[in-house]
Amino acid sequence: MRRQGGRLIRRSTVRRLGPLAAAVLLGLVVGTGPGPAGGPSAVAAAARDDVKILVGTPADLDPALQGDIASAVVGSQLYESLTAFDPGLVLRPALAESWDVLDGGRRIVFHLRDGLTFSDGTPLTGADVVRSWLRIIDPKRPSPLASLMSDVAGADAYLHGRSTDPSSVGLTASGNDVEVRLSRPATDFPAIASGPTFAVVPPSLGAGADAIQPGDGFVGSGAYRLSDQTATELTLTANDRYWAGKPAIGTVHLITSLGGRSPVQAFEDGDIDYAPIGDYDANWIRYDKALGPALRTVPSAGLTYFGFDASKPPFDDVRVRQAFAWAVDWKRIVALADGASSTPATSMVPPGIPGRSDKDFSPKHDPEAARSALAAAGFPGGAGFPEVTLVNGSGYDQAVIADLERELGIHLKSETWDDYFHRLGTDPPAFWSLGWVADYPGPNDFLGLLLSKGSTNDYGRWESPEFDQAIADAAAATDPIAVRAAYDRAESIVQRDVPVVPLAYGDGYALARDGLLGATESGLGIMRLAGLDWANK
Repeated sequence: MRRQGGRLIRRSTVRRLGPLAAAVLLGLVVGTGPGPAGGPSAVAAAARDDVKILVGTPADLDPALQGDIASAVVGSQLYESLTAFDPGLVLRPALAESWDVLDGGRRIVFHLRDGLTFSDGTPLTGADVVRSWLRIIDPKRPSPLASLMSDVAGADAYLHGRSTDPSSVGLTASGNDVEVRLSRPATDFPAIASGPTFAVVPPSLGAGADAIQPGDGFVGSGAYRLSDQTATELTLTANDRYWAGKPAIGTVHLITSLGGRSPVQAFEDGDIDYAPIGDYDANWIRYDKALGPALRTVPSAGLTYFGFDASKPPFDDVRVRQAFAWAVDWKRIVALADGASSTPATSMVPPGIPGRSDKDFSPKHDPEAARSALAAAGFPGGAGFPEVTLVNGSGYDQAVIADLERELGIHLKSETWDDYFHRLGTDPPAFWSLGWVADYPGPNDFLGLLLSKGSTNDYGRWESPEFDQAIADAAAATDPIAVRAAYDRAESIVQRDVPVVPLAYGDGYALARDGLLGATESGLGIMRLAGLDWANK
């Protein structure tokens, strides 16, 4: 798991930071972010108290029910977590003023700031934290990311119904203190708790799936309140009671639909101030005199990968998975499809993640070995291989299908599914692809969370006691060299047994209005809107 700064074997204390100091470090105070982005000034920056940002349509605004990045982008503005990462991926205090790491990493005590309230003025205490986190492992409707709680003592038993007593979970509140008892050393839990899933919600969001209603009745803990919602826009209004002070921009319009227009056109028309754009547009915009200065690279701690349903034929046979992995020239496919906009993956952990190994854990390209493995599995030349459909349209599918047909004599179909996450979680297809962005910047978010036995995100249902032990060893280790060695062992097992194939890493691109300050992302796919302001306001 992630090891970052200040880790001690027996005890580690994060020094207390006042709201202003913490806000500066997180880039929430005007002038602490980057300078004005260049570009066309179709909308004057002066005297503006609103901003228009293009986002994806969220599936659910409830932090405990979110499993997609579009929902997290919006939800993280409405509800705050105890910790947060700054643009440099350094962990900072948020609702928690400090925390202690005790008992060799088996106990974490968070100390909330004094005087915290929800947006309606009601006190926010440790009990609200415990109640919010128990919702993540609610057995009636668990979070898609419930496995982020797996190191908390009693969490798995409660999640799977082996215990019905919430007090059996290792979460205890006493005033402004929250104690987390862990089943194994996991000193990176403060980093895990930074994720939007761990945001603190009001009691009005009960144990069930209560609807979040915009307007005067909305109550949150984040920098903004949800004041209105339509089919094409979510309107956010600054929270006067935000722990770091009222955000500089009073109203944020999150645009979810442009009615068929391209983001570039909407930006040129002055209808959007910040617009994510695709690689194709970025490639020509960088040379455009008018738009070029508005273009910026958006770092991404993300990964595109392919996976197999390893729980049933034909991919329960490691030789079949190896044949598929070795027959495809993955690096060539990425280079031809994306050019310089993506990098062929060398492991499941993308660049920029602290503790990432420099070793190459990608599968070898060896068609002859692939044919031998397939024949040993009982399908010489592809004869008798069952019908398999590749789901869900990664953009690389046709090239992958062509390589498999040419090298192995296997014919695959390709399909897309609308309710993809539900399908992965309940009835995974035999062969699938997925994009994953870090919940927190640590190797375990791409290894243990995606591949450990029993993880809610182990969509391929692969099981390997050897791999699980390596992940446990990484979690328990206190020396960075030992941590790296354990993760290297885990990645070597993945390379050998091929439950997944890491394919590509790639940053994104966006257009930002001239004079918009603080429009940066940390690589985790989420911009802290509280840090935005207009120059010359």
